[in-house]
Amino acid sequence: MAKPISVLLVDDHAMFRAGIRALLEAEGHVNVVGEGSSGDEAVDLVRELKPNVVVMDLSMPGSNGLEATRRIAALELQTNVLVLTVHAEEEYLVPVVEAGASGYLTKTSADTDLLEAIRIVARGQVYLPPKATTLLLKQYKANEADEGVGLNDLSTREQEVLALTAEGFSSREIGKKLFISPKTVDTYRSRIMDKLGLNHRSELVRFALKVGLLKQV
Repeated sequence: MAKPISVLLVDDHAMFRAGIRALLEAEGHVNVVGEGSSGDEAVDLVRELKPNVVVMDLSMPGSNGLEATRRIAALELQTNVLVLTVHAEEEYLVPVVEAGASGYLTKTSADTDLLEAIRIVARGQVYLPPKATTLLLKQYKANEADEGVGLNDLSTREQEVLALTAEGFSSREIGKKLFISPKTVDTYRSRIMDKLGLNHRSELVRFALKVGLLKQV
């Protein structure tokens, strides 16, 4: 039997955390390992507990969820952030993706979509509802004149590595899928980043969304 997904809940409303904890633990394959009420506390708890997934609110006192997400991403642990917020996608989606989050979900959808979002993010993949994906695509289309390099500038193999990297697969996992070594995967990824002028995985996700390589949820 697969190991339960370890989850850290971060929200400044204790009653809301209690409701989410009950929802997740009733599922049976999720283990809530901790709770926090601020961004600073979230970062400290991630260092201590190293959960698979952080379910992160954005609006909190002190260091907010966006800044905490950025700091957690910089730790380079095997912890992925799923933002769960009252804010509509139009308000925070792009900053959240750029901060390094692996998913975005509004609280109005938590009762139906949260478990599936956690499963996807725990696998290292990206969870974006169709509306969120559409919003990103519209923004990138509006700014596409600024993009000097496109998908056609990448080889078929580079496109494959790009798509799998954007979906969250490790070099080892990509290597197994494409029958090449992890070192070769890293070489392709470095070449892709150089060609596209990108520096971070979140930028790869954005590019993959724009050109249609990343599947919608």
